[in-house]
Amino acid sequence: MAADQVLIPPPSLSAKYEGSFAYLTVRDRLPMILTKVIDTIHRNKNNFFEKHGEVGVEAEKRAISFLSKLRNELQTDKPVLLLTDSADDTEAWNRYMQRQQDLMEDRQPVSWFKSPWLYVECYMYRRIQEALWLSPPISDFDAFKEGKTSGFFESQQAIISLCTYLREILASTDNASKKWLFEHFFRLLQVSLWGNRCDLSISAGQENSQKSNPMDCLADLQQFILVDDSDKVWSILTSAQGSGGSEKTGIRVDIILDNAGFELVTDLVLADFMVSVGLAKEVRFHGKSIPWYVSDVNKQDFDWTISQTTASNHKHMSSCGVQWKRHVKDGAWSYHDHRFWTLPHEFCDMPAEAADLYSTLQGSDLILFKGDLNYRRLTGDRMWEHTVPFERALRGFLPAPLCSLRTLKANVQVGLQPGQAEKLASQDPEWMISGKYAVIQFCSPLKEQQQQGS
Repeated sequence: MAADQVLIPPPSLSAKYEGSFAYLTVRDRLPMILTKVIDTIHRNKNNFFEKHGEVGVEAEKRAISFLSKLRNELQTDKPVLLLTDSADDTEAWNRYMQRQQDLMEDRQPVSWFKSPWLYVECYMYRRIQEALWLSPPISDFDAFKEGKTSGFFESQQAIISLCTYLREILASTDNASKKWLFEHFFRLLQVSLWGNRCDLSISAGQENSQKSNPMDCLADLQQFILVDDSDKVWSILTSAQGSGGSEKTGIRVDIILDNAGFELVTDLVLADFMVSVGLAKEVRFHGKSIPWYVSDVNKQDFDWTISQTTASNHKHMSSCGVQWKRHVKDGAWSYHDHRFWTLPHEFCDMPAEAADLYSTLQGSDLILFKGDLNYRRLTGDRMWEHTVPFERALRGFLPAPLCSLRTLKANVQVGLQPGQAEKLASQDPEWMISGKYAVIQFCSPLKEQQQQGS
């Protein structure tokens, strides 16, 4: 029985469990997001006409008709349909649906409320893209761009505070001690962690920006970090450092991005610090190739954020932007996307489904996975016991030392101490979905070797 428990993972979170967070998301939040997308496309009708003429208006109508039908299918729990566009991931999506069909009980069709939540939520965003791809010439329209842009501008004061903090500490790094470096790294890691609360998909696209100085509340927020492996992350970054302690290292850090807006700025600030003080030689950012989960970063968002920062009237903010452009130009920073990030697979499927991406990640010294969706995919979005070790929930996915920086917005969490979840539940029944709590959760394929060596 014990062997079976190791081999067979627990069931997926699903809307079939009435009253669960997955159920409420599929019932309430996903239709709300679709409605907002439909409204956004309709509000841009005149822009489409000015740019494309009557054919743009016809495309707008076609996309809205498609999405209205999709919303009805969702709300009435209709079977999930195969994709009909001819994108390079269409076949992979349709193959995955067949895989889900094979798992369904009593040969029921794969449907919105009876299938894994991770799958149907990803599927909805892919169908939004299908609606636009089947509606040329508005195929490249990002229905979430307005929300991402306003989130950035509404967080201006917080961004200025963060950029000011970064420029000031980087101006005083001469003869910085290891303790000094760790303290500032630790603070910026936490800012990047808590920046993950600014998530437009969890608020169904409603305004959710950061207005206060993020540095001011770190001490108060420390108590809400349920797992804090910051020291292990630090150990990876300093392990290859020269004996003098100030040499540039050859360390490569990969950041699997989550949200645009304020959160992306926190990630760029952290990456700038790591490169500028020699903790990392190279940072690779991984984002989405299409608009995704309302506020997820794509290449346009990444470039736009750096350009906006550079153009700022505030000296420290523009100074950051100039430095970030230099990092990109010098090759210290680079942006990458891969279709796997917008497929519905849990990450343990990556070696089979995206061997090239897995191989790329194996070349990293440290991978930082930002946010809730990445955590759900790392753990398979399953009903794990809260005390199950993080490594077990990864189910073999460990291309390199990795760390999840995540504020909890879905009811999956592993790696807790015995009794910790029960205590949290008694104090706050919403602890897993409110974004109030967070983890800095680390796992390394080198762990056993390190233990043997110690």
